[in-house]
This record gives sequence, C-alpha cells and structure tokens, in this order.
Amino acid sequence: MTYVVTENCIKCKYTDCVEVCPVDCFHEGPNFLVIDPEECIDCNLCVAECPAEAIFPEDDVPESQRQFIAINAELARNWPTITEKKDAPTDADEWNGKPDKTGLLER
Repeated sequence: MTYVVTENCIKCKYTDCVEVCPVDCFHEGPNFLVIDPEECIDCNLCVAECPAEAIFPEDDVPESQRQFIAINAELARNWPTITEKKDAPTDADEWNGKPDKTGLLER
C-alpha cells in the first residue's frame, strides 16, 4: 500500500511532509505535491506532518478523492523530486479546507 496526496493539497502545498520522507518519494508541481507509489515505503511519517491533512493510505482515500491515486502516479513520473521544506504559498492558509479544488490543479 502507498500513500496518496489528495485534493486539499492543491494551492496549499505545504512541504512539511517532504522533510520526514526517508525515501524522497514526493514530487512537486506548480501548486500541488504528489507521492510516487513506486518509491513510497508506507512508513506513515508524512501523514502527521501534513497541515492540510491531505495525505491518506491508499486504502483509506475517501471515495470522492479516489481519482488522486491515479493522479499521484501519473504526475510523479513527470514532476521533479522535492526533498527539502519550502515556504508555503502566502495564501495557503486561505485555501486549506476549501472544497472542489480539483479543477485548480496545475499540471
């Protein structure tokens, strides 16, 4: 089982999770992070570090967010790896918890 970044990360893009990842499986896009399912070792360390509570075990991804399993796998192949925490966008807190952000995902 792998972990999956879901919709609430869009436009929040906190990077606290990448610092604790022992295998550097996070990839960064313009306004979203993804986890490479081929690299993830299911350690669970990232879940507690995500201020947006956007990371779930694959088996526990809410039904309305299941498309993010494929999105993480797809975008991890194209986006660069991120291994160090960066400042969140200045408006990240304003976007945290807002529904229906999938259409705002920049690929």
